[in-house]
Amino acid sequence: MLVLAGILLAGAGAFALLGPFSPFVIQNPLPGVSQPGTPQTSAPSRSEPQSSEAASQASSVPVAEGTGIFKDAYPKAAQTLAGMSLKEKVGQVFLFRAPTEGEVQTITEYQPGGFFFGADSFKDKTPEQVRAMTQGCQEAGKVKMALAVDEEGGTVTRISQFPALSPKKFASPQVVYANGGMDGIRQDTLDKADFLLSYGLNVNLAPVADVTFDRSAYMFPRAFARNGTRTAEFVKTVVEAANSKTLSSTLKHFPGYGGNSDTHTGVATDNRSMESFRSSDFLPFQAGIEAGAQCVLVSHNIVTAMDAENPASLSPEVHRILRDELGFTGIVMTDDLSMQGLRDRAGESSAAPAAFLAGNDLMLSSDISGDFNALYAAVQSGSVSQERLDDSVLRILAWKYTMGIIN
Repeated sequence: MLVLAGILLAGAGAFALLGPFSPFVIQNPLPGVSQPGTPQTSAPSRSEPQSSEAASQASSVPVAEGTGIFKDAYPKAAQTLAGMSLKEKVGQVFLFRAPTEGEVQTITEYQPGGFFFGADSFKDKTPEQVRAMTQGCQEAGKVKMALAVDEEGGTVTRISQFPALSPKKFASPQVVYANGGMDGIRQDTLDKADFLLSYGLNVNLAPVADVTFDRSAYMFPRAFARNGTRTAEFVKTVVEAANSKTLSSTLKHFPGYGGNSDTHTGVATDNRSMESFRSSDFLPFQAGIEAGAQCVLVSHNIVTAMDAENPASLSPEVHRILRDELGFTGIVMTDDLSMQGLRDRAGESSAAPAAFLAGNDLMLSSDISGDFNALYAAVQSGSVSQERLDDSVLRILAWKYTMGIIN
């Protein structure tokens, strides 16, 4: 099934080589890990002269046959990748917290894959000012950006909380379901998608796919607060409705937050068994993946049944489970690398290189220069290979083409 090829793709010639309808998908992001029962073979490589930094930094572009979620977009994505410099590739694997001022300068300097916006980006703005902000971001990027927001409903509403921007604040999934059942969830998602897209936002960092019943737990107000089977139905409904509007969904927080403490403020350790995850917590993620969710966000919890040493976001084993056992072929992203639960484990150094090597494609970062420079240096030194970088950049570009972020 997998046929790995070291191909340096350049311009229209490379596109003709692949063919406009070739079903190419990226190989598994973890070095040395292939899909079960799929032998790997190599294909001849092809290279053509390039100019400027793109030539000096060029590396093979790993491509494979398969049936991944973004399969039809890989030929176009490979063309775009071939013309990118190393710095542009490094920028593409970051979703930076949008600065409240100087957005265009940040984009010009780092060319990030995208921004995620906090409430402070919308406070005291008119609808016209918000649209001008997001349009300015897209015009500044050499590659169109993923512009994301946490608009879960209820306690997490980054934009609809402001009456000047929304006629209503979106209610929590629990309230929506209590008032309207799954039909209510579907309509709420459609309304939310129309709302976000009208402001130039193309990714929602939702739905919360976590299963928790403890009313005192940190995640309870944000969760659907039903069992794994019912939460799976909720997640499936949300993803399908968002997909109908071409808004990217993000399942979070893999492998399942449960009743753990807040990783914004410290380390959270989860001692539940693998069986509890497989019989409950994985069900909503599996449903969302099968419904076509584009993104999965990985938590900073230490899940001892999977990896007793590393937070999930830094654990190759957690990412292997997501890719191999749940079959996810889309974008894997971290929670914010600046959260205290990760900082307590990473120390003073940036966690970006370790998070990237663990298997994440996209890293949420509030430390723009620190995390970017750390990963860039790691690629320059060879501790992160350019092939590994190309794996994720190609997947990110294919996602953007698939969802119409890049036309």
